[in-house]
Formats: sequence, structure tokens, C-alpha cells
Amino acid sequence: MYNANKPTADELPSTRQLVRSTIIAAVSAAVILVTIVLPAEYGIDPTRIGRVLGLTSMGEIKAQLAREALEDRESGGHGAPRSSLFQSIVGVLVGSAHAQDAAQPEWKETRTLVLKPGEGVEFKLVMDEGATAAFRWTAEGGRLNFDLHGDGAGQSISYEKGRGSPGEEGKLVAAFDGNHGWFWRNRSRADVTLTLAVGGDFKALKRTE
Repeated sequence: MYNANKPTADELPSTRQLVRSTIIAAVSAAVILVTIVLPAEYGIDPTRIGRVLGLTSMGEIKAQLAREALEDRESGGHGAPRSSLFQSIVGVLVGSAHAQDAAQPEWKETRTLVLKPGEGVEFKLVMDEGATAAFRWTAEGGRLNFDLHGDGAGQSISYEKGRGSPGEEGKLVAAFDGNHGWFWRNRSRADVTLTLAVGGDFKALKRTE
């Protein structure tokens, strides 16, 4: 059997080289942690690079969903009443789903799909700043958690969030050019049928993965 030659002392890296390599590796890991991992996983973006790369909004959604899952477990899996966090933000006008005198909007696009327990989906409207879109979504067979938000050109905004909602109806006014829409999550133990209808001034309706 052939045995490899044992390296000489001159061939081994010096202590100074080892320390330098360790410092470079530690600095690189810290940079990756601050600029990529924290924004993408937790929505923490001290350098603002994550928002430019579109990672911060993804991390904010993950953090919100983690909080929702914890709250659902603590409440025994029953959805709590909807809590709106940004109802006063300029750019979104939410109408009552039960208004008797409201005129029926003309829907341009409709989507229907079934969300299994724990499953989520996101739909976005491509809109110009100031454009207005009417919307209505309903949940049959259960209730859904939702996050109405927007992103584009290095900007992001959270319009409204809710838990255990049977549906929403209203108007969305784009705060800036970009993608504006909803992320839904089924936290119940049964399949829920989601139906989304949208109309008004938007360029496209797309499903994002």
C-alpha cells in the first residue's frame, strides 16, 4: 500500500496564515449574515441591501407567518379576529363586504384554488403609482390569514394584515410602481377554497411562488 509523503514543516501553513484565513472567513460569514440571511429570514435589514435585492419583504412575511403559527398553536388552532395594522395608510381604501348600496364592480380577472392545511399562495397586481383596483376575495370551508402588501423599485409597503378572515372586499390604491397584492395562508385543519376577483386599473394579475 502506498503511503502519502508526510508534509514538511515548510509546506504547512504558518500560524500567521491560519489566523489571517480565520479572520477572512469570519468577516465573510458576518457580511453574508447581515446582508442576506437576516433580511431573507427575519426581515432585519440594517444595511438596506436586502430591501434593494427584494429579500427584506420575503423575510418580513416569514416572520409574520411564524408569529401567526405560534399564536394559532397557543389558541388551539382557532383563528383570532382580524387585526388591521395599517388601516390609516394612504393608498388603500377598504370597503365593507356587507354594504347594501355599493355598486357591483366589473371584474376583469378571477382566480379560484383550494388551499390545503398549512398551504399558502400569493397573487400580485402589476400597477402604476396611484392606480386603483377593486377586489373581493372569499374563503369557503374555513378562514384564512392574509397579508396585503406591495413591493417594487427597492420599495415595500404593508397595507393590511388579518387573521382568521372569511374574506375581504374593497379598493387598493398603489403607493408606487410595482407589484401589489395578497399572501394567504390556511392555518385551519381543513381545505379552504379561495376565490379572488379583481377589476380596475392594473396591468396584469400574476401568481408568485
